[in-house]
Amino acid sequence: MSEISSSLAAIFAPEGALALNIPNFRARPQQLHMAERIAAAIKNQRTLIAEAGTGTGKTFAYLVPALLFGGKVIVSTGTKTLQDQLFQKDLPLVVRALKAPVQTALLKGRANYLCPYHLRRAATENRFQSREDAALFKKIARFARFTKSGDKAECGDVPETSPLWAQATSTRDNCLGQECPDHAECFVLAARKTALDAELIVVNHHLFFADVTLRDEGLAELLPACNTVIFDEAHQLPEVASLFFSESVSTAQIVELARDARAEAAIAARDFSELPAALRTLETAARDLRLAVGAEPGRFAAQKLENTAVFPESLARLRQRCQETAKLLETQAERSEGLERCWQRALELEERIARWQTPPEETEGDAARKIRWCEAFSQSLQLFATPLSVADIFLRQMESGPPRAWIFTSATLTVQGNFSHYQSELGLEKAETGCWESPFSYDRQALLYAPQGLPDPNAWGYMDAVVDAVWPVIQAAADSHGGAFFLCTSLKAMRRVHELLQQKIAENSQSSASPPLFLQGERGKNELLNHFRQAGNGILVGSQSFWEGVDVRGKALSLVVIDKLPFAPPDDPVLSARIAEMKKKGRRPFLEYQLPRAILQIKQGAGRLIRSESDRGILMICDPRMLGKPYGYRVWRSLPPMRRTREEREAVAFFRDP
Repeated sequence: MSEISSSLAAIFAPEGALALNIPNFRARPQQLHMAERIAAAIKNQRTLIAEAGTGTGKTFAYLVPALLFGGKVIVSTGTKTLQDQLFQKDLPLVVRALKAPVQTALLKGRANYLCPYHLRRAATENRFQSREDAALFKKIARFARFTKSGDKAECGDVPETSPLWAQATSTRDNCLGQECPDHAECFVLAARKTALDAELIVVNHHLFFADVTLRDEGLAELLPACNTVIFDEAHQLPEVASLFFSESVSTAQIVELARDARAEAAIAARDFSELPAALRTLETAARDLRLAVGAEPGRFAAQKLENTAVFPESLARLRQRCQETAKLLETQAERSEGLERCWQRALELEERIARWQTPPEETEGDAARKIRWCEAFSQSLQLFATPLSVADIFLRQMESGPPRAWIFTSATLTVQGNFSHYQSELGLEKAETGCWESPFSYDRQALLYAPQGLPDPNAWGYMDAVVDAVWPVIQAAADSHGGAFFLCTSLKAMRRVHELLQQKIAENSQSSASPPLFLQGERGKNELLNHFRQAGNGILVGSQSFWEGVDVRGKALSLVVIDKLPFAPPDDPVLSARIAEMKKKGRRPFLEYQLPRAILQIKQGAGRLIRSESDRGILMICDPRMLGKPYGYRVWRSLPPMRRTREEREAVAFFRDP
């Protein structure tokens, strides 16, 4: 290993390959030590969990040993945004610096790539809701004529979130596979082929787990030959694993089936008059099931819904409509590949509904250890059967193939330096661990402010009191040309904070320049961040989307406010079932599960503040429980080593006397 250490030391040295070839590269001991541990894990095919504080440079710390010693490597990121940044920016820099003769590839899920078949079918149908939609679709069609990758992220004229992409891409359900007339021009297959030939492939967690569970995204062919798997932003894995190891079915899938069957029938079975009416009935049953849980989005336990009159009836009716539709489609299946696929989809959806309806006590094996629940979105309802624990399932997946190295890294994996909570969630108790603190001087660069006199977070008027406490600090930050993130633990709190800040700005508009106010959701996330950066002294009020994966450097983000400790709602069906199971085993769910999860999330929120050696700012946590409850000490001690204060005057002075 000494030879490897010498190679890494030379590469990461102040005058090494990285410093000579990468602008603004700074040699950091933490980065080198982390790279050495990762190289050892790769060489010995071991599992390593590595926490690296903000500024450590963990991306280079894993890319260098992966490129030098890793053989075939899969790097999985937390989001598609980070995936694109890694592939388009960080990875090329390191490859050039090392002069590494490796082929790299970017692989996303099939819904990210244009589908020539569905694009042509949608253009033929010409069923757009408005002129604006028709104009956007023309832009997609124009993009299709010159794109080499088919990746919709490269089409800057059409937002990635536009619903029109659903008409121009395929899903696992509606892909025709080798029977597709456009099989030879398939962008998904081309991306998979490139990945097969590459030594380092960049994916994302959703794609990784979709493939592990569905064997549909191309990784099934890559994993057997892979020597190393690296998970960046690995703190997200327990949540993503829970989602993908669940079995689910949604009304959106059923509505999509009806749409596709109608389009296929218009081409291959126009004379079959019974089908259109049946498809309309199927869509109505799907929408009725969504309405059966009420108008507001939310999560609901199966038992709670089954005790009502309308939900069981609506679900039984939807299952019956799926059966009837499947029978009709079966009579027409031989007329086209598309109709045959729709028939198979109808059968599969009916089977999923039937399995969800079956009470746990009537199932066999580990299926009895699943939590049945559903989530209502604005236009759809999704039914889930989620494992109580994903640890055993995840560990089986890791051990199912040939020996390889597994690297898990993030800035937030420990609670007071302890990895046990993270290890238990994924079954990684035997893994090696390593923790490297941030190189930033938090005691000089940052202040942690916990205001005094705030009421209990469950008290009426709590958010009003929080905004009153925050406003003088926001004003001080704005006066020094600095901006603020106001991170809320719920959408309801976010909307209330935004409303109260609007009032504050209006009341003070005569006495001082008004800082611009931004709200999550009013624009796309990237566009919103660009406006916030440009403003310089703006206030951005956000919820979950802005707690992590956001990088704003400089004075534009000088203050991060957190409204309360981010405990998950106790009535969440998955959380409440896991709490009940832990109590049954004599364990302490709050201290062992709920509190560690909240600490990891608050560390993510705190990580938005200091992003470089020159940043300065205040982290303001308003929840009085952090200092008023015995468990609050664990939160306090898990945060970066900032100077602490409870005095408003000190917080205001921080901006006035830099």
